[in-house]
Amino acid sequence: MDMKIENTKAQMRKGILEYCILTILKKGEAYPSDIIAQLKEAKLIVVEGTLYPLLTRLKNTGLLNYRWEESTSGPPRKYYALTEIGEKFNTELESTWNDLSEAVNKIKSSKPQQNN
Repeated sequence: MDMKIENTKAQMRKGILEYCILTILKKGEAYPSDIIAQLKEAKLIVVEGTLYPLLTRLKNTGLLNYRWEESTSGPPRKYYALTEIGEKFNTELESTWNDLSEAVNKIKSSKPQQNN
């Protein structure tokens, strides 16, 4: 059973991770370590090795872009931001999330069905 629950939890987490990243970037451009910090703070633990492939995939699908900025304390930093398509995509996901969240809460709070 342990393997099954861990797999289900991982699938649930993976599904919302993309939406959370887009939502973080909706507030403004961010450096990957800032994104990781916000995800960790929200208890959506993500290691850098998980985040970078996801950022690359979101960039390759046109939802994100990035710019390089020189850093005084090391190599240049890559800052990610939503594209116009990314903003529209995030709005759609937000609507879907709100619908799903409402549906799940309705099911959780409903009274058990009485069998006749």
